[in-house]
Amino acid sequence: MTKKIDLNCDMGEGMDNDAKLMPLISSANIACGFHAGNDSIMRATVALAKLSGVSIGAHPGFADKENFGRTEMQLSSNELYQLIWDQLALMQTITQEASVAMHHVKPHGALYNMAARDASMAKVIAQAVKDFDVNLILYGLSGSYLISEAKALGLTTASEVFADRTYQDNGSLTPRSQPNALIHDHASSLSQVLQMIQEQTVISVSGKIVDLSAETICIHGDGPNALSFAQQINTALQTASIKIQSR
Repeated sequence: MTKKIDLNCDMGEGMDNDAKLMPLISSANIACGFHAGNDSIMRATVALAKLSGVSIGAHPGFADKENFGRTEMQLSSNELYQLIWDQLALMQTITQEASVAMHHVKPHGALYNMAARDASMAKVIAQAVKDFDVNLILYGLSGSYLISEAKALGLTTASEVFADRTYQDNGSLTPRSQPNALIHDHASSLSQVLQMIQEQTVISVSGKIVDLSAETICIHGDGPNALSFAQQINTALQTASIKIQSR
């Protein structure tokens, strides 16, 4: 039986690689104008995804363009719910204009990381997604509260792992503030990707083998080597007879 994996990428964030990366992925997480992007960029990115047959997801973040949505913010439950709802509504308007479906939701940056470790935040986000459209798939860090709280509400989830990030012993991502947070060597990243898919494990920074669930893999569209890395991942997956396909 052929293994399958979803390959997702954050897009519509003002990077130059979107058009070239789109044919190499199966799911696009499109910024909704709060942490990055705007209506016109969203429309253009949705059009690119439609052209390539890529599943379209909303990528809601904190309203903080100055820090690219990577700074933690404290919101009330009502404020957080509304933050998610407003961005989903904007994305839905644009996907409906393009006659395509919205497929999934993946929180961005600090919002994603906070919801991974904070059950109450995760529940609010999951509830907002469910109330908006119960058929949307919620993407979240493998083993995190975002996945467990979404499942508890009956949502379909996609457990996410990262090609170019290192992991701690508890399965969490190494914070970007630490020097070893990113894997810069492509060979090491490719090896990690194949291990996560084939073995459902990852080797932590301390050398421990950590169990995880790899249903979708995130690659990053920024950086000077993003395109070549995406091409290498595609080649490696094809060589290993792993089909790239959205959930």
